[in-house]
Amino acid sequence: MDPAHAAGIFLRAEDFFGFAKRIAVMRGEFLQRIAELEVEYADRSAYAKGLAMGPQHASLAELERRYGMDLDANSHGQSFLKLFQSRFVPGGLYLLDEPEAPLSPQSQLALMVMLQEMIAQDSQFVIATHSPILLAFPGAAIYSFDRMPPSVVPYDELEHVVLTRDFLNAPGRYLRALSEE
Repeated sequence: MDPAHAAGIFLRAEDFFGFAKRIAVMRGEFLQRIAELEVEYADRSAYAKGLAMGPQHASLAELERRYGMDLDANSHGQSFLKLFQSRFVPGGLYLLDEPEAPLSPQSQLALMVMLQEMIAQDSQFVIATHSPILLAFPGAAIYSFDRMPPSVVPYDELEHVVLTRDFLNAPGRYLRALSEE
């Protein structure tokens, strides 16, 4: 199966930088080959030039349609969301390792909308996360691997949820040690 059309992905946040770099290199290679063909076919008919350059232009256009002109031109979080938008397809299986790492709370909510849309189209997601926002996904089965064997844990009992809620309700209690000199 062509990886560009695979019905699923495994993505770790740290893998994204390599992926974005590879997309930029591929785009540069297409542009370089188009420039070379311009020179090589300078004395030939427009038809011959079009036939020679057609595959390069089509590949470049598809790459830019899926990922934009430059993934690095966006913020890290926006680039992640753009990648998700370009890779999620109906019926896919997606394994995401801490996708919240580059995402603001607002972008995490945008990701949840994407997840819901894909689930409605028979996609499945397995997500390793510490994000109380993502953990709140309606109807999600939340497994904790903090105990053996792993087991389903209610949202309100998750350590990350309890700690985040307590901190937001009384940050001074947690920050008191930082202000003491």
